[in-house]
Amino acid sequence: MHDHVIAIDKEIKSLLSQKLCNMEALLESDVLFFCSPIYSSLEILYRDLIEDIQDTENPKTRLTIILDTPGGDVITVEKLANINRHFYKEVNFIVPESAMSAGTVFCLSGDKIFMEYSSSLGPIDPQVFSQKQNRWLPALGYIDQMNDAVEKSRNGTLTDVEFLLLRELDFAFLKECEQHMQLTVQLVKDWLVRYKFKTWETHKKDGRPVTSEEKNRRAEDIANKLNDYKLWCTHGRFIDIIKLRQILRLQVEDYSELEWGKPLREYIALAKSYISRNQFQNFFQTRKYV
Repeated sequence: MHDHVIAIDKEIKSLLSQKLCNMEALLESDVLFFCSPIYSSLEILYRDLIEDIQDTENPKTRLTIILDTPGGDVITVEKLANINRHFYKEVNFIVPESAMSAGTVFCLSGDKIFMEYSSSLGPIDPQVFSQKQNRWLPALGYIDQMNDAVEKSRNGTLTDVEFLLLRELDFAFLKECEQHMQLTVQLVKDWLVRYKFKTWETHKKDGRPVTSEEKNRRAEDIANKLNDYKLWCTHGRFIDIIKLRQILRLQVEDYSELEWGKPLREYIALAKSYISRNQFQNFFQTRKYV
């Protein structure tokens, strides 16, 4: 039975490799499938995976990341984005299911984002690890909790229970949350202007040239809206392609009718089946690694 299971896994891995290589041919790109939370020690593995697929004889200038993540550490996202840009002039993201929180920030470091109607990004409220509570917490939610308590105290409506909860707040952690929020918004603004908007040269309505000031304003508007807790109501809100286009006015490509849309779905279905079968918490694949 054990040998049978090994044989099945070997066959699935072979099929996954074939399908990923097919995606590379269709996309004319190096491809990385990234299915994992974004944790603080990830950059070493990520660096090694990217270095491993470099072809010195026929180097690719484009990297496509198929991303599926609940989010994680935004500082790590910055490191991963720097690794990408060290090797590639163009970096594109495909989101078949969801890329939340820090995953959304990661997507916004790319030149293009591809989604379909069932795909989602999320608010960019960063998750920060609390040593006191031994878990990841959404920074903006923690800050809002503090601000609400301060406002109630100012108005004289703070209850005894809320006062006790306020006393338990970790002010060092609160400062860390604020710093992560500032970094997240700044990264999004910088990356949008540098990469996503680099080919935005004229306005669609009247053909006027787009100024650098207009690019900066649009980037700031997108970053602030993605970081608006009241707009999305919850850290885990799924933001689909329609909301991204209509509310944020963010250009997102719909891959459902592209030639590689169906092969992508077939690849993802097989990969997710393999991940579920083995109960992997983290899964990465390139043409050289499964």
